[in-house]
Amino acid sequence: MAAQCVTKVELTIACTNLLDKDVGSKSDPLCVLLQNTSGQQWYEVDRTERVKNSLNPKFAKKFLIDYYFELVQKLKFGIYDIDNKTFDLSDDDFLGELECTLGQIVSSRTLTKPLVLKNGKPAGRGSITITAEEVKDNRVVVLELEARKLDNKDFFGKSDPYLEFHKQTGDGNWVMVHRTEVIKNNLNPVWRPFKISLNSLCYSDMDKSIKVECYDYDSDGSHDLIGSFQTTMSKLKEASRSSPVEFECINEKKRQKKKNYKNSGVVSVKHCEIIVECTFLDYIMGGCQLNFTVGIDFTGSNGDPRSPDSLHYLSPNGVNEYLTAIWSVGMVIQDYDTDKMFPAFGFGAQIPPSFQVVSHEFPINFDPSNPFCNGVQGIVDAYRACLPQVRLYGPTNFSPIINHVARFAAAATQQQTASQYFILLIITDGVITDLDQTRTAIVNASKLPMSIIIVGVGGADFGAMEFLDGDDGVLRSSSGEPAVRDIVQFVPFRKFQNSPKEALAQCVLAEVPQQVVNYFSTYKLQPPKNPAA
Repeated sequence: MAAQCVTKVELTIACTNLLDKDVGSKSDPLCVLLQNTSGQQWYEVDRTERVKNSLNPKFAKKFLIDYYFELVQKLKFGIYDIDNKTFDLSDDDFLGELECTLGQIVSSRTLTKPLVLKNGKPAGRGSITITAEEVKDNRVVVLELEARKLDNKDFFGKSDPYLEFHKQTGDGNWVMVHRTEVIKNNLNPVWRPFKISLNSLCYSDMDKSIKVECYDYDSDGSHDLIGSFQTTMSKLKEASRSSPVEFECINEKKRQKKKNYKNSGVVSVKHCEIIVECTFLDYIMGGCQLNFTVGIDFTGSNGDPRSPDSLHYLSPNGVNEYLTAIWSVGMVIQDYDTDKMFPAFGFGAQIPPSFQVVSHEFPINFDPSNPFCNGVQGIVDAYRACLPQVRLYGPTNFSPIINHVARFAAAATQQQTASQYFILLIITDGVITDLDQTRTAIVNASKLPMSIIIVGVGGADFGAMEFLDGDDGVLRSSSGEPAVRDIVQFVPFRKFQNSPKEALAQCVLAEVPQQVVNYFSTYKLQPPKNPAA
């Protein structure tokens, strides 16, 4: 699957205390940006201008780069002292470099790090500062419309009207950008308010033509045009509740046929407002932390970890599907958590010292007061140490670990800002035993700053998991309560067995930015620090 570009990011570069390689004057530095894709070669993205005679350059040229949340985007910033006119940098003095990820930069917003030489030693006292800014137009238009005295197109009953909005491309073609709902059997319809980005509606150009068409809906697909009109955002913006902006709906065919034709009804814009909505990077750059928790299935159906057939068997190079999933997802998320301390739990096993009780939320480091692991490597180390100490058992209960993370997410809502969002990764090999309790736990969690990623390992039937992933319809609790939003993403690991290691994270994390935005915008929560400030 292709990665989803969340947005474009502009990087501004400055350096201090660079090494001075020039005799009789100061260095003439330039910054080159290299990117690494999938562990392959580094390739040059762009370079700044050369700043003459400066050991503390502030580069005017910005780097523009596509930002993908679900990928680890490795970047290298190289500083060179330019003494000739050749494009090749190999004949210029190297002043130091920084290797980092784009995720680290955007989560810091301003990242300052020491420059290092090729051998990893400090480049004198030289440092580099990278400032990230999102390139965006996050203005959104809120519209409320109604119509009156629309032409009746139906033989029996009245028209079933709906509106279509179109913007005009550079070559003069019209592209539909929004369709309202159908109002049945009504010549004076009032449509629900709706939101659309200013860019989608008119390329953010207040004077660009917008065409609105009014149709009578027919179930066989042969919708009849009632009439249309053209306008601009400048005109729509004049609308207010006390003074709506009105447009005659004109049907050209009828106008040409009838001498006394006036219109086919009037469309009234009751309210038009442009608002600014926060983006995913507004929250991240504004101080929102992504908290990562892992839940690992230790049920008996995985097989004896000592057997090569077991899903928990560690191959000679020390990996299995559980560890691959933890690495793949964790490596992306860890850039968005400043302390990089991640709680990790197991479920479905009998645990020491008594082995009498099956636990469904035991810390894999066996320290209930401090279940945190230091970074993704810490989770991996704790998992390897835990494996020989537990007895795989059953049943496969998800709800305890979902409710565990939900308690922390609920506590975070007391802060009244978009300061924390929780991501729970559950890795499992089979069929859920407590499906009703799990459904209820997910519905409750859908009201909280929380997303759940389920990775299915092995060859089992994962039908119930697909059911929890609400893509095909709204998930409901056992009592019938619907989920407020879709927060579950399920993927079977086998789908990625022969793919690059980044592919799994790419798939399961692609929806997270929108889930974060949807939650915080629904509850009108602002980032702790205003990133625009």
